[in-house]
Amino acid sequence: MGSAEHKAIRTVVWLLIAVAALAVGAATAFEIRGALEREREFRAAPACASVPVKASGCLWEQEFTVRKADTHRGSRRASPEAELLLPSGKPWEVTFRQTEPVVSEMEPHDKVVGVIWHGHVVEVRDAEGRQQQTSSGPVGWPEDRLGGALACLSFGLTALVGGLWSLLARGNRRHATAAIVVRWHGVGMGVTAILTLWAQAANDWPIWAIPAIWGPLALLLLASMVAFAIAALRGDLDDDGPSTPGVPPPPPPPSMGRPGGTATGAGSGQS
Repeated sequence: MGSAEHKAIRTVVWLLIAVAALAVGAATAFEIRGALEREREFRAAPACASVPVKASGCLWEQEFTVRKADTHRGSRRASPEAELLLPSGKPWEVTFRQTEPVVSEMEPHDKVVGVIWHGHVVEVRDAEGRQQQTSSGPVGWPEDRLGGALACLSFGLTALVGGLWSLLARGNRRHATAAIVVRWHGVGMGVTAILTLWAQAANDWPIWAIPAIWGPLALLLLASMVAFAIAALRGDLDDDGPSTPGVPPPPPPPSMGRPGGTATGAGSGQS
């Protein structure tokens, strides 16, 4: 299989990844509004007047005893989880999106308070007052959806443009280089969105901090992408020249002359 076929396969793989990222980003973007409404509903929910006998939109705080907790630090797929016991002894299993700050400190027989909303434990509070949302908790989902949408859409769009450019400009080295520049800048914009989301979550910034931070960084990456693409089209990124400067050939040896002015070469004979 030749080099051209390998490049064509890589281009097709980039296009497939770009289309998948755009599909995930679009689906995630459509979920932002619903996540915002659910979080507002949770924050505005009143406290329950009595123990709810069925799933209810009011908030009920229930005391639990920790039976066991597992952070699953050695596994990338398993979420942190804990098994909580009601005063009646009935177990209630909950999962978490992350280990901090509560589940990592849970020990058997610890007392915690769980907030029940719509029939799910959505938040857990330990004896020191630290709170943590469970996987069913609505707080934080709008930010996750926004950050994921920005990452997938920015990467998918630039990767799609770069992939199509590379596919349509087969055989043109400069255009192929410019297409590679576009694709990898898309990767940079996606990674920047994820890092911005992590910074927002770690510092508990409001949701508007995500586009406020990521937007200027994305513009800088776009400017860099355009500059490098133009340089590639001009041939500034080509490496066609020799790695070392050429050495000119040595000049021919000077001829030797006789006293009478007749030149003699190296192979001339005597008469």
